[in-house]
Amino acid sequence: MPDPIPSLLDSDPAIRWQVMRDLLGAPEGEWRAERARVETEGWGARLLALEDEDGQWAGGAFVPRGFDEHTWKAEGQPWTATAWALAQLREFGLDPASAQIRRGVELIRANSRWDHDGQPYWEGEVEECINGRTVVDGAYFGVDVSGIVERLVGERLEDGGWNCERANGSLRSSFHSTINVLEGLLEFERATGGTEASRVARQTGEEYLLERRLFRRLSTGEPADERFLSFVYPSRWWYDVLRGLDYFRDAATLIPSGNEAAPDPRLGEAIEHVRSRQSEDGTWPLDYALPGRTWFDMDEGVGKPSRWVTLRAMRVLKWWEQGQA
Repeated sequence: MPDPIPSLLDSDPAIRWQVMRDLLGAPEGEWRAERARVETEGWGARLLALEDEDGQWAGGAFVPRGFDEHTWKAEGQPWTATAWALAQLREFGLDPASAQIRRGVELIRANSRWDHDGQPYWEGEVEECINGRTVVDGAYFGVDVSGIVERLVGERLEDGGWNCERANGSLRSSFHSTINVLEGLLEFERATGGTEASRVARQTGEEYLLERRLFRRLSTGEPADERFLSFVYPSRWWYDVLRGLDYFRDAATLIPSGNEAAPDPRLGEAIEHVRSRQSEDGTWPLDYALPGRTWFDMDEGVGKPSRWVTLRAMRVLKWWEQGQA
């Protein structure tokens, strides 16, 4: 089967540095030098150039300024506002010490307010998915998000996870909400060490996903949503099994060297599904793209080979196979 790594390296710095670190094991100095190019070249530089003078993107926190319900129904959820731009820059690997993003973080603190009720951006709002994503971005970019973390820990449901419909009476966790909160708690723990309560909450959230083999209903064993087996990028708030696997891979990097354990065997079914989806050219396809307004595209389209999906699939499989050795 052809090796897709050359095509991944012939790409944007946002992908190239992660290939160097996660797939090729390049020396830290080499991949960090490539990562630094995210600020000045390619997708990262392009997105940074779209920042408003007040530090926001598209004039809003969650949706663009002036974006109304009619437009949402006609176009789908928009992905151009501040929350989604920050998340994309983090996924690109923009250095948190970048002068432009440090300035941007402070401008957002001063100027950006959540659409829900005007809450200051870095204090979060009321919805678990949004707050989980605010935590992961804030922790990555050096913001104190401990207040949001404390709130999320207190909103955990009895089955161990989270659901953004909790305020509307939901008593069962959702895959979507849980992965968004877990990613936030993981980044918070990486940045600060976490708290005893946040570490326990992260463990119970992981167990929620593991008990369900990352995509099955606990009650019937059937897929909770067939779309969880399709690969999406950018994920935004959406869950799929590859995002779940990449979370567990990332969480394993927090374990001190020498104390690593084999990946949980309950991930095995999802791993085999990822293996089964590899194309004959060695890549993985983009199965689905969330509709809605974007600044620019980063893949060739649904059904075509995706560098982002291929990168994530390859590093998940490498981690799994190393854990089986």
